[in-house]
Amino acid sequence: MARALLWGFGALVALFLLLPIAAVVPLSFSAGAFLQYPLPGLSLRWYADFAASDFWLPALGNSLVLGGASAALASLLGVPAALGLWGARGGWARAATALLLLPLVVPTMVVAVSLLLFFGPLGLTGSFSGLVAAHAALGVPFVVTTVLASLARFDRAQLRAAAACGARPLLSFRRVLLPQLLPGVAAGAVFAFATSLDEVVVALLIAGPGQRTLPRQMFAGLNDQVSLTITAAATVMVLLAAALLGAVAWLRRRGAA
Repeated sequence: MARALLWGFGALVALFLLLPIAAVVPLSFSAGAFLQYPLPGLSLRWYADFAASDFWLPALGNSLVLGGASAALASLLGVPAALGLWGARGGWARAATALLLLPLVVPTMVVAVSLLLFFGPLGLTGSFSGLVAAHAALGVPFVVTTVLASLARFDRAQLRAAAACGARPLLSFRRVLLPQLLPGVAAGAVFAFATSLDEVVVALLIAGPGQRTLPRQMFAGLNDQVSLTITAAATVMVLLAAALLGAVAWLRRRGAA
């Protein structure tokens, strides 16, 4: 009975989370021009408008390039940080961990305003490099978390054995440690990519006219006029999120193996 109640409660929570998506996706195939149910008919006109637009498709391309660049930078910064925390002890290590994970708990608006004030004097606002750095700062905590989880399962005796065989620290890292960390690094990079793909507040404050991302374009479309092209863009975002979720699940199975 307890197991049945738990499954039932989980199903209700999943239904509550998925209902908004279930309401938006069918609207992207509507033949009408308004947000209305029942659908007046089925059509792919909004996907054609999405593909032919001078705004939507370039915004999707910007989001994908930005997500890839910020995920790569977050991985380059997060892996050494996780290794440093793994070998550290004492109160300062806990303080450093809390500081690195702070973007996960601080409201995004606070992070965006802080980055705007910090990047302004450096001339990074309104630039692609500044937006990559800002999104990487949001993605680093995910990389640190997943890499630390992988390091928790790593046996340090392997590094001592490699050193006893004459391997230098860099060679031990490349041949012994890194291959076992790759699933955690990849999972963190996927989470960082997903964070960048979904982020809108930082993009509104940091990005310039040439760095219009898909969430920012959706936000602008809601302000200008409500077009069902937004529902097509939202469906594309849902498909990308589902693909990323599948990638994370595959990486978890690979890491467990």
